[in-house]
Amino acid sequence: MLGESATSVRGAGVGMPGAPAVARLASLPGVRTASGVAVDVEHARTTGQVLPVLGELAELLPQGGLRRGSTVSVRGSTSLLLALLAEATAGGSWAAVVGMPNLGVVAAGELGVEVGRLALVPRPGADFAAATAALLDGVDLVAVGPPDELAGSRTARRLSARARHYGSVLLSLGPWLGADMELRCVAGRWSGLRGGHGYLRERRVMVRAAGRGAAARPVRAELELPGPGGSVAATGVVPVAATASEGRGDLEEVG
Repeated sequence: MLGESATSVRGAGVGMPGAPAVARLASLPGVRTASGVAVDVEHARTTGQVLPVLGELAELLPQGGLRRGSTVSVRGSTSLLLALLAEATAGGSWAAVVGMPNLGVVAAGELGVEVGRLALVPRPGADFAAATAALLDGVDLVAVGPPDELAGSRTARRLSARARHYGSVLLSLGPWLGADMELRCVAGRWSGLRGGHGYLRERRVMVRAAGRGAAARPVRAELELPGPGGSVAATGVVPVAATASEGRGDLEEVG
């Protein structure tokens, strides 16, 4: 990406392109300026192409929300997946959850999900793909707990293609072949006990976000999930180096 503020610099043997050079480069296919990307992001938000998320999660996503037509893999935390549904359902969007029979509706409500706009298909069985496809036709967000044999199959790609066609967001609890983005939640520590007594109330976790295109630059956020009152609280977002070992070995996924 090229910043439009680049100017010609002379001296010390260092040269940077001036405005005409930047303009020529920006005119090439596939090259975009930073301001151009910002304009596109704002346009997507105002035209409804991006579904909103809680402010604590927005900085993890390249457009500050869930882009319609995208597939997002959420690994290591059902709570994180539910939190992604909260802001959109509170604003009037509908969501569906397929193949998660142990989903806690009360917990979903505490995380901010408007459960009155949440459809549940807990045990679709052999009809998992058909049920998911039908929901993608008319529901804004479809969250799935895919069978192991489906997540890496051609069926997964067909469902992602369907989400793109209808402008829905497909969220998978676990790996998904061809996902546009992955959010990985890793183990944290609980708090709440005082003097060995009481209840575990908050859990601090680290969430790593990485993907393709605009999401190619990985970032990490430290969250309280759940935070006070069962909601989400953020403590900071930082970029991370995209190394081959990133996200492997040194961190343990939340169960």
